[in-house]
Amino acid sequence: MARHHTKDKGDLGTAKAHADLVSRGYTVLFPVTEHAAFDLVSYRDGQFARVQVKYRSARTGSVSVQFRSVWADRNGTHMKPSDKSEVDVVCIYCPETDECYYLRPADFGQSVTLRVAPSKNGQQQGVLLAEMYRELPSGG
Repeated sequence: MARHHTKDKGDLGTAKAHADLVSRGYTVLFPVTEHAAFDLVSYRDGQFARVQVKYRSARTGSVSVQFRSVWADRNGTHMKPSDKSEVDVVCIYCPETDECYYLRPADFGQSVTLRVAPSKNGQQQGVLLAEMYRELPSGG
């Protein structure tokens, strides 16, 4: 059976998010279906958060996530915007830093880009530093 590399990356990202959250004192719950909009649920201090995990490699010192679903079938490739009300937190796992970054998708537009390395031109204004997103957002 051929390996599905995208699925393997998603599984690794979810495993890293699980380990990171447990190390921070969260209980982690997993849905019994693959059809949920979220990959896991974090729980601590009476607060639950639905977490969608994204595996993203760093490109030119940053990781980006577009809030949409893309799939292909016999009718071609399809794309639809994510329903941000179905997810409380997006976790971005970056293999180059071996870190998880957490953000609320509702706080952003159609996408977000986090810098994992300084930009070559030294730009700092308007730059979202990934290290500022290492903690699960409060309430999440």
